[in-house]
Amino acid sequence: MEPMRAVVRKLAMAGVCGAVVAASLAVPARAAGGPSWRPAPTGSDARFRGLAAVGHDVAWLAGSGGTVLRTTDGGRTWQNVAPADGAGLEFRDIEAFDARRAVLLAIGEGDASRVYRTSDGGRSWTLGFKNDDPKAFYDCVTFFDSRHGLAMSDPVDGRFRIISTSDGGRSWRVLPSKGMPPALEGEAGFAASGQCLVSHGKRDVWLATGGGSRSRVFHSRDRGLTWTVADTPLPSGPASGVFAVAFRDSRHGIAVGGDYRPGEPSPKAAATTGDGGRTWRVASRPPAEYRSGVAWPAYSGPAAVAVGPTGSDGTLTAGRTWKSFDTGSFDTVDCASDGTCWAAGEQGRAARLTFSRAG
Repeated sequence: MEPMRAVVRKLAMAGVCGAVVAASLAVPARAAGGPSWRPAPTGSDARFRGLAAVGHDVAWLAGSGGTVLRTTDGGRTWQNVAPADGAGLEFRDIEAFDARRAVLLAIGEGDASRVYRTSDGGRSWTLGFKNDDPKAFYDCVTFFDSRHGLAMSDPVDGRFRIISTSDGGRSWRVLPSKGMPPALEGEAGFAASGQCLVSHGKRDVWLATGGGSRSRVFHSRDRGLTWTVADTPLPSGPASGVFAVAFRDSRHGIAVGGDYRPGEPSPKAAATTGDGGRTWRVASRPPAEYRSGVAWPAYSGPAAVAVGPTGSDGTLTAGRTWKSFDTGSFDTVDCASDGTCWAAGEQGRAARLTFSRAG
């Protein structure tokens, strides 16, 4: 058991990390000492839409062309830890519990949708799930703890499909669909950032959609057995809707999205909820363009970060108002329990959010 002094020090440092994130977002984007993304070159040209931030030193990336990378030194070096049989797969989401244990999702029609797990830092992977239904297409995965998790598929026979694990991803089962409200015509999840299915605490989970006549967020309080659904004010269509959600507790959440097509306008690209997703209100000053990822750093209060192909934005008002602080391209963002935030995207881009004091 660790000495109490060491435990207290870790907790204090975690609080400081979150406070630094909040402080960095409060500084004008171009001011000395403002927030910025510190590049962590990966040496890859893959597009990374899957990201798991474990801490300041450890992060995992999942991307195109069967690419999976891991760093244990804060991004100075990256190791290729992809599954041996993963060549050509599209990895779009990854959930990591530490430097050794992770669960990896490949998307696609039929048996291209798969879930792998590792317990040795990616030296070996076991296949926990391989989709055998040609109508299913899995988009995102989330975990409540190191054993209990869910993954979601686009609608099958008119309802979103959920699979569940209680052994850390070793095995999965399809949950009954009777507790899932019917899907709209054309409604689906977007496998753009690994954030169309997110959880908080031991039982709450949210599912974000678009593609249909309305953009919606589904909510379950019992680990995916029964669901309610609410409309959001984000516009929806074949290329638009809610792409990502993040919750700082069981009530306060942020949704981001828009139209992912380059050059297309994305008004109302963010919304907030204060009642667990029963109602959503459009941000009074949303990001100016489409955003595909959003994260709520630990210990940062109302501060959050959103990213997309045309830039990054921060909020100090729990998502009601946003301000741009970077124009680089990222697809996804994730923040670790110590408050450290990572981002990743096209052309092998990876970075860590940093803050330098003025002067």
